[in-house]
Amino acid sequence: MDGKKRPEVLSPAGDREKLRMAAAYGADAVYLAGPGYGMRAGAGTFGPEDMAWAVRYCHDRDVKVYVTVNTIPTDEQMDALPEYLESLESADTDGLIVSDLGVLALAKRYAPHAAVHISTQAGVLNAETARMFHDLGAARVVLAREMSLAQIAELRTRTPKELELEAFCHGAMCVSFSGRCVLSNYLTGRDANQGACAQPCRWKYHVVEEKRPGEYMEITEDGGTYLYNARDMCMIDHVPELLAAGVSSLKIEGRTKSAYYAAAVTGAYRHAVDAALAGKPLDPVWRDEVMAVSHRPYSTGFYFGQPGQYAGDACYFSRYDVMAVVEACDEKGAAVLTQRNRFCPGEELELLMPGQAPLTFTAGEIFDGEGASVAAASHPKMELHMTLPCQAPPLSILRRRRTEDKPGHRVG
Repeated sequence: MDGKKRPEVLSPAGDREKLRMAAAYGADAVYLAGPGYGMRAGAGTFGPEDMAWAVRYCHDRDVKVYVTVNTIPTDEQMDALPEYLESLESADTDGLIVSDLGVLALAKRYAPHAAVHISTQAGVLNAETARMFHDLGAARVVLAREMSLAQIAELRTRTPKELELEAFCHGAMCVSFSGRCVLSNYLTGRDANQGACAQPCRWKYHVVEEKRPGEYMEITEDGGTYLYNARDMCMIDHVPELLAAGVSSLKIEGRTKSAYYAAAVTGAYRHAVDAALAGKPLDPVWRDEVMAVSHRPYSTGFYFGQPGQYAGDACYFSRYDVMAVVEACDEKGAAVLTQRNRFCPGEELELLMPGQAPLTFTAGEIFDGEGASVAAASHPKMELHMTLPCQAPPLSILRRRRTEDKPGHRVG
């Protein structure tokens, strides 16, 4: 760690709700996309009005906003880029995440007050490349996910101290080097380098003999295999090592994930970074939090060597369902909630609050928006009133634990 700045927890913000959750649960910065030039076309995007709102909302809370401009544009797309960059400059965005050298040059010209961050798509693996980007005006490089901790530490010693290093600490991994994939485009016509990846690496494959169309032959004993699949990354137990290696910003993947994911994972890494800075061990409750969200099996990526092939299925596992989100609550615990899933009085729930460990309690009487007692909160987005065990700030989450981890869901 260079010691000049407090290490940053950088969280995904696919839409307004996710952004609000990330900011509430401890993010120092969020990254998001406008209507074009971002590498997650399937994630939510922020138009001009939304972008202006996002920057105001975050800056009021001392949270920075970085905008992804990291696709590989065509000439036609480049022609429209200056106007877009000027709009981001007008919105007072803090940084632009770019991978293309032409985009970098235009960003310096048309959004001169925004810091330039070099995307992981650029595949920065060595100090010479990092120094070159710094010479071109980059304030930060997002390191290739294929680097080990030892390589990051070595790169840190060979690069200018003012150049910030960002690295992924949590989330989905890509089978291709730094996300440079052509498989999706080849199989579906959806270009991963334009943000439209269909994720064929998650598909289950069989063999088909050309004279027997429609007959799927098993590759393994259990029928088919996931040839290109990857586990998710989780570095919650290794934050001190990331900081010691010189990482300035810990990036959480997941702009397509849920608002609950943004809240729970951001909160876990906020506590992990704070514990590391204080020289204290991580409270196991925060390790449990990253297990509580929907995820694939975890690994530590390439940080400690080759992660190895994972040919298991592509299903997600999750331990909780979100029941409601707190909109307001007084000092006596009288709360106004927005319903997310059906629950009833008498059920055991957990209350997840910004900055605090989860609190288990039994749901008491529930009232609808008209003040009538209800036997169940059963209508999506309905207004609810109930008493919580303590005063809970807005954006606190009520969740219910499942009897066992449930596979196949992308809800958390």
